[in-house]
Amino acid sequence: MEDQIVISNIEMLVERKDIKNMYIRILPPDGKVKITVPEAISDDAIRMFAISRIAWIKKQKANFQNQSRQTKRQYISGESHFLWGKRYRLEVVYSGVRNDVFIKGDKLFLQVRKESTQEQRETAMEEWYREQIKQAIPAVLEKYAKIVGKAPDDWRVKNMRTKWGTCNPIKRRIWLNLQLAKKTPECLDYVIVHELVHLYVKNHDDEFRSYMDQFYPNWQVVKKQLNEQMLDWME
Repeated sequence: MEDQIVISNIEMLVERKDIKNMYIRILPPDGKVKITVPEAISDDAIRMFAISRIAWIKKQKANFQNQSRQTKRQYISGESHFLWGKRYRLEVVYSGVRNDVFIKGDKLFLQVRKESTQEQRETAMEEWYREQIKQAIPAVLEKYAKIVGKAPDDWRVKNMRTKWGTCNPIKRRIWLNLQLAKKTPECLDYVIVHELVHLYVKNHDDEFRSYMDQFYPNWQVVKKQLNEQMLDWME
C-alpha cells in the first residue's frame, strides 16, 4: 500500500511492506523521495522519522537538481548523444530507404526520411538504444549470475523515470532501464548485480548491503558515478 506525506514542502511517497525497519531512498533520476515502512507503524511515527532525516533528504535532492542534464533533444545535427558513457555528435542524414542509426568515428548518424517528425526520430533512436543494451545484457548477466549464485528466469528492458532496475523475486524477473545504455559500462554491471541480490533479499537492509559488498565490492563507488553522470532531459 502506498500513500504520500509532505514535509517541508517535499512530497514523499510512503510504501508499507512486511519489514521491521524504516528506510528512505532518494530515487534517480529526478530525486523522488520514497519512505518504506513496516505495515503496522503509525502515521505519526512515519512523519517523525521523515522530519529527523529532513536535512539529509534536502541535501540528496539538491544533488540531483544540481546534476548536469541534457537539454531537450530535437534530434538534429550537432546535438550530443551518449553510448556507454562516450559522447557522440549527432549527424542526421536523409534517405528514402529505411530509418537507421550507426556510429562512425566520433559521430552518431541518424538516417531518416527527410519528412520524418521529431517523434519518429526519437523512436528510431530509442529502438537503437534498446538494441544496444539488449546485446550487452546477456554476457554481463551470465558473468554476474555465476558470481552471485542467482539468475533470473526472465529479464526485460524498458524506459524508467525513477529506477535503474527492478526485480520481482516471485516471478524471478528483472527489468533494466533503457537509459543504462548511455552510461559507462560498469553502471550496467552494478545495476545487474543489485537486482540479482534482490533474489536473495527483498529490501535494501544490512543483509542486502553485505551481499553487495561480497559480490561487487566497489558498488558504492559505481553507484555514485552512475548518479553523477549527465541526466537526460525530463519534462
